Amino acid sequence: MHRLPRAATVVAAALALLALPVAAEAQAPAVEYVALGDSYSSGSGAGPYTDAACQRSLKAHPSLLAAELDAEFTFVACGGATTDDVLAGQVQALEAGTDLVTIGIGGNDIGWSDAITKCITPFTNCTPAIQEAERKAVEELPAKLDAVYTEIETRSPDAEVVVTGYPRLFAARNTCDALGAISIAEQQRMNAGADLLSAVIEEAATAHGFTYVDVRDEFTGHEVCSQAPWLHGFTLTDVPYHPKASGHASGYYPAVLAAL
Repeated sequence: MHRLPRAATVVAAALALLALPVAAEAQAPAVEYVALGDSYSSGSGAGPYTDAACQRSLKAHPSLLAAELDAEFTFVACGGATTDDVLAGQVQALEAGTDLVTIGIGGNDIGWSDAITKCITPFTNCTPAIQEAERKAVEELPAKLDAVYTEIETRSPDAEVVVTGYPRLFAARNTCDALGAISIAEQQRMNAGADLLSAVIEEAATAHGFTYVDVRDEFTGHEVCSQAPWLHGFTLTDVPYHPKASGHASGYYPAVLAAL
């Protein structure tokens, strides 16, 4: 029986081994991706919506990311959600085989929307509302985030988890928004509150070994009252103080993709 020279045999074996990863990659299953969170994750304000009640948008950054990754996508983020809502109705979408989780949560737990409402109300001092939101962020939110993050770890121990923060809302250069009801000082005060919220979320995410995505730099120059805002200001026709489609496409999405 004719035998190949030893060198030829080794080369043939090496080529066969080199071919194996290619075949395995070609047959790799789709990434199992679950998106959790509140309105900043569901895409409230970005439209159009696949779920009117939760305002899940096709233009929200989780939808864009799922399309980029060609992922098997489960989208359960919901406008108005708190950490309790995530635990009660969203984490059930997680499985042991989940590969990727994104979550943005915490703003509703501290009553941030209520503080904004007070600030856009004429002749109303919104400082006490901002202070109360900050108190909740420091004293109550860490434990609530820890409970959510622990549940994610328990249900999907091998998943990569990306936690998204919130942008500063205002350019704080003039009183252009809400018919001038929000002063520059109030805008600066709310931006300071947003910074505190971001710091609390980042610390909690880092403690669990999760990747924190800070979008404040991305939105700088695109806040409410800027020349090219990526956020809705005071409006009766859309969702105020939430990212537009441009905020997701040019702010959140590239930041999250870069983190992966």
